[in-house]
Amino acid sequence: MHSAQLVLALLDEAYQKKTWHGPNLKQSLKGVPARQAAWRPGPGRHNIWELALHTAYWKYAVRRRIEGGKRGSFVLKGSNFFARPKKGKATEAAWSADKKLLEQEHRALRAAIAK
Repeated sequence: MHSAQLVLALLDEAYQKKTWHGPNLKQSLKGVPARQAAWRPGPGRHNIWELALHTAYWKYAVRRRIEGGKRGSFVLKGSNFFARPKKGKATEAAWSADKKLLEQEHRALRAAIAK
């Protein structure tokens, strides 16, 4: 197997394909309502929602390095961790939009590796 194919296979396994270790990321987020994704286990701790966006950001960061893209071009302002939900925005629509961003960044990273 070519090294790029191996990277793609492992990336997909961790995100959406059948895994040997249990649920992948997409399966782990499926069915999690916004209220649960927004729950914070303690002061200064990250919630599920923030961890999902953290993953999206680092998929973007790796893709940016592969493609030689400009820093600061992520669709959200900031880097690494993003406070979520925004005040008064713990809605299913907002949670769904951020999960869609994660999906888009996964697909974009795949495309960059496959080139």
